[in-house]
Amino acid sequence: MKRLQEAGAIVIGKTNTDEFAMGSSTENSAYGVTHNPWDTSRVPGGSSGGSAAAVAARLIPAALGTDTGGSVRQPASFCGVTGLKPTYGRVSRYGLVAYGSSLDCVGALARTAEDVAILFQIMAGRDPLDATTADAPVSKIEFVGADTRLPLRGLRIGVPKEYFVRGIQAEVEAGVRQAVSVLEGLGAEVHEISLPHTEYALPVYYILAPAEASANLARYDGIRYGPRIQAESMWDIFYRTRGGKFGAEVERRIMLGVYALSAGYYDAYYGQAQKARTLIQRDFEQAFEQVDCIAAPVAPTTAFPIGAHGDDPLAMYLEDVFTLPANLAGVPGLAFPVGFDRAGLPVGMQLMGKHFREAVLLRMAHAYQQVTDWHLRAPSL
Repeated sequence: MKRLQEAGAIVIGKTNTDEFAMGSSTENSAYGVTHNPWDTSRVPGGSSGGSAAAVAARLIPAALGTDTGGSVRQPASFCGVTGLKPTYGRVSRYGLVAYGSSLDCVGALARTAEDVAILFQIMAGRDPLDATTADAPVSKIEFVGADTRLPLRGLRIGVPKEYFVRGIQAEVEAGVRQAVSVLEGLGAEVHEISLPHTEYALPVYYILAPAEASANLARYDGIRYGPRIQAESMWDIFYRTRGGKFGAEVERRIMLGVYALSAGYYDAYYGQAQKARTLIQRDFEQAFEQVDCIAAPVAPTTAFPIGAHGDDPLAMYLEDVFTLPANLAGVPGLAFPVGFDRAGLPVGMQLMGKHFREAVLLRMAHAYQQVTDWHLRAPSL
């Protein structure tokens, strides 16, 4: 934020988010539910749903968000805007409330890939206040290739078969495949690829992220950190504060994390999840030996109704099934609109790329947005 302000950005205010970024719908907030501007009976996605909704509604030209398991890309898809999750460590997280320390990324949302690129070029780079940042500043991103007629000539796109599974909304699959065809028409080569360990991403994430969250949120004890509920003893303050201040979803994930890290289950759950994460990372490394980026849906469906998954946490977690792998592998991902379903809700596609190759993703999305108008459409408010 400091870099953006020094570059002239004006901060309008804070947008709504799921509590501690734990959610896929921005329904888990002390400030109430955020509504999707395209249909106010639908969710805007999460956890950065407020940012995506504000950009989609044309309240602001751009916004920041965090992406631990898809929390920039999924709301960007649901709200019909462009959202970037950078390479892990590419943008400073100083000042960010930690959720999953090996997964958290600060990203940006805007109407176009070109606008996102402007923010990203300012935000990225080494920060002495964040030891996890890489010394990898972004040079000026060039959107125009040598061949203006075929601007994507020489770039290879991989389409993973594991991302087109039974249960995916037909309009989502059709929109993504049509967008890939447009990119191919702009000069890109398209290849079917395999990411064979994709099926493990969901269980791996929901062991590792809650485990890290349980450690990070231990500081919220009402003594050293966070609000306090008074009681007679220090231990009673701990119990009452944590039991009374955390929301239900945050409590659920803390308990999952504590269980996974407990002495009797550490090796069986956390240890195995780390091994599976390595397999997922290797899938991406091998894929990027063949292609420059990977094209896939952002979510299995378009925006779902508010309250649809209220009593079914697993159904809510499944909304992130296509975005989680990029966080586990630490690779960048970019979501942008590629159509609408029959209900008039945006359909999004994501491109995932090699570490520190965000420029390739932004160049591809920009080329797509030069020949389509999905990103120019706005909800009528």
